[in-house]
Amino acid sequence: MKTFLLTAMGVFAIFSTMTLTSCKEDKCKATVCAYGGVCQDDGSCQCPVGYEGERCETITRDKFKGAWRVTEDGTASNPAQYATSIENGTAIERVIIRNFYNLFNPVVDATVKGDTIYIARQTVKVGEDEKVIEGKGYAVPEAFYGLHGKLVLSYRVTSSDGSINEFGMGGATNASIWTK
Repeated sequence: MKTFLLTAMGVFAIFSTMTLTSCKEDKCKATVCAYGGVCQDDGSCQCPVGYEGERCETITRDKFKGAWRVTEDGTASNPAQYATSIENGTAIERVIIRNFYNLFNPVVDATVKGDTIYIARQTVKVGEDEKVIEGKGYAVPEAFYGLHGKLVLSYRVTSSDGSINEFGMGGATNASIWTK
């Protein structure tokens, strides 16, 4: 009887182990990650640079693209309102900004990551003047729906004559506010 019980328990243990192993769910079977995203063991997607969302279905820079209404008051300028636009750049995480700082001709290059836009230090030529521009801003996520949104941008413009105009940086308390 003892042998029978031990044999029955052994068979039950093997059967239980096989059943549990075969029932173990592969969470990636039901997960499709877009744009080259990679499914992780927990069923979530690891997105490549420039993409976000539960399944990497959103191109990050798309939330920044479009026409914007800028309201700003810098340390060396009067309050101003003007229009600008953000468009696709040369890579999936890059954008270009037209009419930045209300300068008609030059474009400013920027990089986006998540809800943040980075303007690396760069020089733009405006007639005989050169302006060095750098800054950083963030999208206000709860304000985004459809074609509407808000961007808070802190940046500095240094002219070739040495004058500096700041928005939300250094001595400036007011960041540049962009709405669409």
